[in-house]
Order: sequence, then C-alpha cells, then structure tokens
Amino acid sequence: MGSTITCDVAIVGAGLAGGLAALALKGRHPDMDVRVIDAGLRAGGNHVWSFFGSDIAAKDRWILTPLIVHAWRGYDVAFPAHQRTIDATYYSITGERLDEVLREVLPAEALMLGRPVLDVTPTTVPLADGNRVEATGVIDARGPGDLSTLDLGWQKFLGRELRLTDPHERDRPIVMDATVPQLGGYRFVYCLPFSPTRMFVEDTYYSDTPDLDVAGLGERIEGYAATQGWHGDNGGGRDESGVLPVTMGGDFDAYWRSTGAGIGKLGMRAGLFHPTTGYSLPDAVRTAALIADRREFAGAALADVTFTHARRTWHDRGFYRMLDTMLFRAAEPAERYRVLERFYRLNPALIGRFYAGRSTMSDKARILTGKPPVPIGRAVRAILGAKA
Repeated sequence: MGSTITCDVAIVGAGLAGGLAALALKGRHPDMDVRVIDAGLRAGGNHVWSFFGSDIAAKDRWILTPLIVHAWRGYDVAFPAHQRTIDATYYSITGERLDEVLREVLPAEALMLGRPVLDVTPTTVPLADGNRVEATGVIDARGPGDLSTLDLGWQKFLGRELRLTDPHERDRPIVMDATVPQLGGYRFVYCLPFSPTRMFVEDTYYSDTPDLDVAGLGERIEGYAATQGWHGDNGGGRDESGVLPVTMGGDFDAYWRSTGAGIGKLGMRAGLFHPTTGYSLPDAVRTAALIADRREFAGAALADVTFTHARRTWHDRGFYRMLDTMLFRAAEPAERYRVLERFYRLNPALIGRFYAGRSTMSDKARILTGKPPVPIGRAVRAILGAKA
C-alpha cells in the first residue's frame, strides 16, 4: 500500500508554465510546501524559449531573471522587399537552466521527477507508483487540451544548434529571415548567436496542416547555414522540433472542459498562448505572478482564478484570431510573407505590444489601415466564414 504525501500546492507538469509558477510561489511564499510532479527525469525538457524585453512587465521580471542564459540588444528581420534592425532587448532561457534553478530553489523532495500520474483532481494527485499527493490545491500544467475544439492553423519548426569551425560574426539575433523560399506556407529562418562559434538556427513555417517533416527541415537548416558561410555540425548541440497552434477560433469552454472541470490550469493546458505565434512564455509569467500574489490556494479557488483569467484572455484576443483567419484563409500560402513584411514596417513599440498580446485600439487600427497585404474581398469572406 502506497503512502500519502501532503503539501500546500501541487503542480503537475515541470515544463515552462509549471516551473515558473513554482518559482513564483516560492519567491512570494518561502515557507510554502510546493511540489512539482512530472513523469520526466528533468524539468524543462529540451527547449529554448525566447522573449522580447517588452513581453514582461517590470514587476514580474524577477521571476525570469535567474533563468536568462542569453541576452542581446537589437534584432534583425529580412523580407524580399524590406530589411530592418529593431532596437529592442531580446532574451533566451533554456530547459536546462529551468531545471537547474528549480533544483536550487526547491527542496530535493519537492521536485518529484520520474513520477507519472494517474489522475488529477482539485486536491489530489494519484501516482502510478501507488503513492498519492494530497494538497490544499492542485494545478495542472501538463500541456495542451483537446485541440480539435479549436479552429487552428499551425506554426511548425525544427531548431538546431550548430557548432561552427569559424566565428559567425553576428552580434544579434535574426528573428525573422523570410528571404528564403516560401515552402508549404509562410516560411522564415530564425537565428540565435549563442556564442562566436555557436549558432541556433530554426526553420519555421506557418502551415495548414500539423505534420512535420523533421528530416526535410534539417536539410533546409544545413542549406541555409551553408549560404551564410557557417560550417560545422551540431555535435553536442541540440535539436528541438515542435508544432504550435495558431488560433482562428473555436470553443474555449469546450477546450477547458476537455482536461477536466474544477481544476486549476496553466500554460497550454489553460489555453494561455498567443493566438498568432503560439508562444506561451509571456502568459506563463503573468499567470505565475497572478497565482503567487494570492493568499488563498484551495483547489476550487485556483480553478476559479485560472479559468477566469484564461477565459478573459481568450475574449480579449479576438483581434489576433481575426488576423490569423486573414493570414490562413485570405492570403495564398506563397504570398503570406507579405502580411509580415508590411507588419514589420510599423512602429517598433507597436510590434512589441503585438508580441506581448497587449495591442492597443490604436495599434489595431494601424495594423488594419493602409494598403492591405491580402485582397479585401477575400479577407472579408474569410472573417465572415470564421464567424459563421
């Protein structure tokens, strides 16, 4: 017969959202018994997460500061008819660093890795080994719910860290190089200079389907590196692939119910990701701060606060879902880059607020005014069709 482990808050899932919530809770409540439970043997997984300085409110930066492993001033974008350097801070954190910091902050017994769970309730987590965690409140952060409840396009990518024989001589990231051939939808290459001889190169494209050709993307990365004069390999480096949802619509309540009612949720599990980019880091920080600032951690209270926050966020982001509908349904795949090319001619502060999911009414008007990058009639039909 298994034993029962008691704690104040149990977080199921040691990825980005779960890890940030645990760090925020311990930072605000040092005496709180926070448990992080995951089937994996390491927190964070094999990930690089990057963000703009403007993504994170000043009051919440303390949560991320210990995790930052790379920082740059400025980044480049390139399109067939437009190139630009934007003066903004850009940062990266890694799964390895998240794992290290969690091990530093949490007592050894609190980081419960290699522990698959059987179920999650508002106050209990039965484990596959026969033991059981009982908490004042449980939060589920294990990844996406039923994505079939949403109307989606996809952002697909493979990232590869290259170890180069000679320095690459770049001092800032290329956040978007869309001068590459447009294959399968809007495609761009993303480059992070980790050191003078380490370059992380990611081949990314927006596509109508979620299938991912990892081998093909690997060949594209090697080809792109060759055109830049970067020679070497990824021996000892990382490969990271993923398929992120780009949301055009759907039933948020059904999505939430698909992973159980009455349970607190974080990150992708809560539907807290940017509708256009699929990125979840800014939302993960905001939600971690929201939870850490609380004084009530009962399961029902955590469920209520995370559901209310996630549903309000969904409601507030209808503008981005409308833009996604135009991108996927009104623009021909080979011409989708024109939408982003026009966007990156706008004011850098507006661009920053867009990525942070904080666009103002004037931002939205500015994005929609001027010469449209897609046919007006097709755009209107796409939006009306999405609302039907």
